[in-house]
Amino acid sequence: MMNSSKLALLASAMALAACTTTAGPISAQSARPAASAPASAAAVARIGDAPNLNGVWQTMNTANWNLEPHSAAANPLERGDRLLGAIGAIPAGLGVVEGGAIPYKPEAMERLNSNRANVIAHDPEAACYLPGIPRATYMDMPFQIIQGDGDDILMAYEYASANRVINMEEVGIPPIDTWMGTSYGQWEGDTLVVTTLAQGPGLVKLPAGEMVEGVTWLDRAGNYLTNHATVTERFTPNGPNHMTYSVTIDDPTIYTRPWTISMPLYRHMEANAQLLEFKCVPFSERLLYGDLIEETGSN
Repeated sequence: MMNSSKLALLASAMALAACTTTAGPISAQSARPAASAPASAAAVARIGDAPNLNGVWQTMNTANWNLEPHSAAANPLERGDRLLGAIGAIPAGLGVVEGGAIPYKPEAMERLNSNRANVIAHDPEAACYLPGIPRATYMDMPFQIIQGDGDDILMAYEYASANRVINMEEVGIPPIDTWMGTSYGQWEGDTLVVTTLAQGPGLVKLPAGEMVEGVTWLDRAGNYLTNHATVTERFTPNGPNHMTYSVTIDDPTIYTRPWTISMPLYRHMEANAQLLEFKCVPFSERLLYGDLIEETGSN
């Protein structure tokens, strides 16, 4: 729960965000852009010494389906294509992983293969569980950055009303594991560098009531990280209305080396840009509790 100072930051920064978004066209970019230099100070609005990142942002890629390169495919459910046709199909994607593939250790493949064998039933997104970092950023829904002058930064996500506070301080030791972890931020020039630690769902309920030790899924293909991961995000403005988002994930328990993804983020330019509600718990009830609902209905 946020304390009073963070609530005050939210109220003041949301008002600031509403009046500081810079209008202008958004240019299309590749899903895997070449590294680019930060925009000049004149091109980006500022709050004090820092770039003004306030606004509603979103990706335009297929990272949430699969971070790695992938072909278009039918719905993974056995009868999905019969029930949904092309609506449930998976779009092709060039991938956002530098080098193309995630460097899993051989011993990590058992959990990965289990995830892939249950890509909808065991996916935290389908169950309306919190998505974790970095997945929350590139889900097919917008998120909002709420930034004040020299204080902590709030990021709010449309999916499941998720949110996290970026503690603008040196990286510390989180007291407990949580779904969204604990995030620490610092400015390196015009780049916001965020380090997130202690992402651990703990025991997670699967459909039919099975309880398993949860991990943070990175996409709908079952790629994942554990609570030992260090996730380092970099938000670098490239102009008034777009920025480069790169993430390095270091988890020596399941990867042979740290690896990086990168993609552009685009600011929503509609006059009424805002987060809407996607409180998805009611949408997941039949997946998680369908057996109980059917038993109750038959009595």
